[in-house]
Amino acid sequence: MMSEHSSGSSASSAGNAGGSTPQRRGRTYHARANAGTPRGRFGFRGQGGSGRRPHVNVRTGYVPGRQLPTTAATPATTGEPALAPAHTPSRSHGHPRPQGAGHGHPRPQREDRGGARPRNASRSREALRRDRRNLRPPAGGFNYGSKRADVYLPPAPDEDTVRVIPLGGVEEVGRNMTLVETKDDIFVIDVGFQFVPEDDAPGVDYILPNIRYLEENKDRIRAVFITHGHLDHIGGVPFIMNRIGNPPIYTQYITSLMLKKRHDEFPHLPPLNIVVMQEGERVKVGSTYVKSFPVTHSIPDSMGVSIETKHGNVLLTGDLKLDHIDGKPTEEEDAMWTSLGKDKNLMFIADSTNAERDGFSITEGKVHATIEDIVRTVKGRLIVGTFASQFERMIKIIEIAEKLGKKVVTEGRSIKTNIEIAQKAGILKVDPKVLIGTNEMADYPSDRLIILATGAQGEEFAALMRVATGKHKFITLTERDTIVFSSSVIPGNEVSVQKLKDNLYRHGITLLHYRSSDVHSTGHGNSGELVWINSKVGARYFMPAYGFHSMLRCHARAVAQSGVVEKENIIVPDNGTVIDITNGNILKVHKEKVPGSPMMVDGFSIGDVQEVVIRDRQMLAQDGMFVIIATINLKNGRLRKSPDIISRGFIYLRESQDLLSESRVLIKKIIEDMTVGMDPIDLEYVKGSLADTVQRFLFQKTQKTPMVIPVLIGV
Repeated sequence: MMSEHSSGSSASSAGNAGGSTPQRRGRTYHARANAGTPRGRFGFRGQGGSGRRPHVNVRTGYVPGRQLPTTAATPATTGEPALAPAHTPSRSHGHPRPQGAGHGHPRPQREDRGGARPRNASRSREALRRDRRNLRPPAGGFNYGSKRADVYLPPAPDEDTVRVIPLGGVEEVGRNMTLVETKDDIFVIDVGFQFVPEDDAPGVDYILPNIRYLEENKDRIRAVFITHGHLDHIGGVPFIMNRIGNPPIYTQYITSLMLKKRHDEFPHLPPLNIVVMQEGERVKVGSTYVKSFPVTHSIPDSMGVSIETKHGNVLLTGDLKLDHIDGKPTEEEDAMWTSLGKDKNLMFIADSTNAERDGFSITEGKVHATIEDIVRTVKGRLIVGTFASQFERMIKIIEIAEKLGKKVVTEGRSIKTNIEIAQKAGILKVDPKVLIGTNEMADYPSDRLIILATGAQGEEFAALMRVATGKHKFITLTERDTIVFSSSVIPGNEVSVQKLKDNLYRHGITLLHYRSSDVHSTGHGNSGELVWINSKVGARYFMPAYGFHSMLRCHARAVAQSGVVEKENIIVPDNGTVIDITNGNILKVHKEKVPGSPMMVDGFSIGDVQEVVIRDRQMLAQDGMFVIIATINLKNGRLRKSPDIISRGFIYLRESQDLLSESRVLIKKIIEDMTVGMDPIDLEYVKGSLADTVQRFLFQKTQKTPMVIPVLIGV
């Protein structure tokens, strides 16, 4: 049976902190009865023996003139905050119905102002202060929230154990990071980030792997190995390297150029210590030898690594595919993988991105032949939209253009940057006159022009979208233009790509894409390629990586069905799963996980305590906000004037005067009813109840749930 570690426990522990999270601070109101006097309506006896029932605030249970006793568990006596009750009384226009009150039933009492509240409700001062502390990044480290007792940070393995922990990239496509650990050394493979759709996380720029475990063990990190130059493998370097002690980075030449180019965008950071490895080079790092091996991918100088441990090698491929001819691997591929298989291989960790597809993928050579045929036969201008990281394809298009006497225009900052890197690395060798600027296009007939452009994923401000919407300064589409999408659609970008296609077709152009022609080849191997590679490596244990859980599951099933690896030796991990292999034959998957929740880059802020912030942003984006500003007389609880209301993204105020008038009346009634007999007046508590009730009222009137923000000023 394949080992599996569910992600449910991780989410639970991250959110609950083992039940030890301090609760909302509050007071306990008790209404004691005096014997011998008649009961009033709510089960209270007369005050001071007068026989007159005092006024009781039905929400708080507060009786004027009574001392507010402090419970035994208050912070003042024990240093610990009082726990909030699990039950909150039902409410009706801001007033709760007293439960079991009157006629001999238990007296109503209120043990704390806590309990369940909607997500936008105001909170106690202590809770707000705690949240501010949690959201403030500590000096020199990421913001991990409060120090949780249940964070799992296992001790270092012994000398007969090798440990593998995927910190990212096994529950998503992106933010790839895996560590391999021995007794004395930790090796990190890849430091990527993940792009996030704006609808899912408004305002978030990138998502990073959680490095809490690495920060706690930074003294044992010997090196970082980068397999290739795509952003899902190098994008996190500027945000993470300084946090883990800035260890040396081992990679190959072109990847090193891409790392340096990206790092130039962060001049405030210390320089990177980059060690350039040769293809197949074996280096000693710490007390361990590590060997690189070449892999086929969509970017040059892609490599895998083989980490030599006491009981066998741990191999990680990075992203890869096979170079093959009609399903038969080339001699170079066969020789390389056969050579690796001769080593004593303990564990194999491989790319799963295309594991859901059967057979073998289309080769890059076939794509080059298709594109060359298009360049030869197209009658008008040709615009090719592709990924800027497709070095080999861009180079091939430029070489074809030179051979056929055409000019190439590069449009998009990332394409221009990578063309410069290719020229510097010496892998692009063409006449410089082949490349021209957009301002020179008017000097050539349209059938002699090829435009390489970014934005095939429908990015709003990329070159192709600006061209499609008529906002480009130099490029205007005509019916004679042919556009080629030499890329696939990344999951999650379907809607934006469809919008781009619709905008392009409005100009009457001809559009070719990977579903209509062989104009794109993936950089990730299909299941047939992955099983073949696994059979060549011959490792005892196998862990699929680099993809969503469904992709990992399909990869694991394909390998198990092929009989290459026994089912019980296949591990399907989650982010943070701890895998120990002892003496080369004892597999242990820890029940607990190290922190694996995503870290979010939000402007200048980086941290994992962002769920509430993201939820509030989504709420604001969907239904807007409704701000109430009211001034209260702290002596009698009455409003000094009619409350002010500010609305953004909810309703148009000038056309909703009736709703505003009703809201003001309700707000005034709620505040004045709640504060009757309350001494002193608790504005925080009033704000929470006011927000609840007003939100329900607005939903009844508009079927929308804006974020209600009460601002109460006591004078």
